[in-house]
Amino acid sequence: MDEFQKYWDFPLFTLSSGPVVTAGQVVLTLLVIFIGFFISWYLQRLLGRQMLKANVNPNVTQTVQRIVFYSVLVLLFITVLGMLRIPITALAFISGAVAIGVGFGAQNIINNLISGWILMSERPVRIGDFVEIDSHKGTVEVIGNRSTRIRRIDGVHLLVPNSQMLERVVVNWTLVDKNFRSTVRVGVNYGSPIRLVEKLLLEAADEHKLTLKDPPIIVVFEDYGDNALIFDVFFWCIGTGEKELRQIRSDIRFRIEELFAENGIVIAFPQRDVHLYAKTPIEVTTKQP
Repeated sequence: MDEFQKYWDFPLFTLSSGPVVTAGQVVLTLLVIFIGFFISWYLQRLLGRQMLKANVNPNVTQTVQRIVFYSVLVLLFITVLGMLRIPITALAFISGAVAIGVGFGAQNIINNLISGWILMSERPVRIGDFVEIDSHKGTVEVIGNRSTRIRRIDGVHLLVPNSQMLERVVVNWTLVDKNFRSTVRVGVNYGSPIRLVEKLLLEAADEHKLTLKDPPIIVVFEDYGDNALIFDVFFWCIGTGEKELRQIRSDIRFRIEELFAENGIVIAFPQRDVHLYAKTPIEVTTKQP
């Protein structure tokens, strides 16, 4: 026991202010740091689960988790200083070293960390939003300390640095609401009753449960095409992203096909009429294969 006490009280170094740091203090400090990190991790996970069960907004949940995590770390830091009997004035040297580190190598890390807090406070992008950045479209799943995780429409996860989410152009489809405008284009044969076509197109779009009545659905006779009379149906609908829009457009096209078939309207397809002009009759023969 005396031998253990000897090693436990063995002085490792002496601070400039006078206190001696022993091996036992260092061991206890490391143990407290480990337990502190575990408690902070466990508390944020526990709060996250309880808040999700209570149907709290995921953005609020993540913000609370961060506050709890970093608050415990601050308390842990102060506790460690007290255990090692390091005065607060010694932090001047530490802050200077951190500033040098930031200046030489940690600029991006600090930038992304601060950008993450800005994203969570100003909320230009929130968890669950459908966003478009460059040519990528997807749903925001996590706004982390360093990066934002986006699940693209093809299922691939995209990690975007938080600073890029603030510095680059980000299209947020669901920032204000989940209302989208979309269109379906249809071509019918020349000679078709265009007012009936307009009526059927309005009916097909209006019947869908996700299309909105306000703003109203509009049918536009767009053009005289090479092979068809071109009509566009403009409508507003409720969705959370491109997948829902595609499904809504598909449902409306199915219904248009059914209504046209019931009313004898033919959807046009590319075709050519060939006219032959000859001074003498053209002989046409057929042969059996």
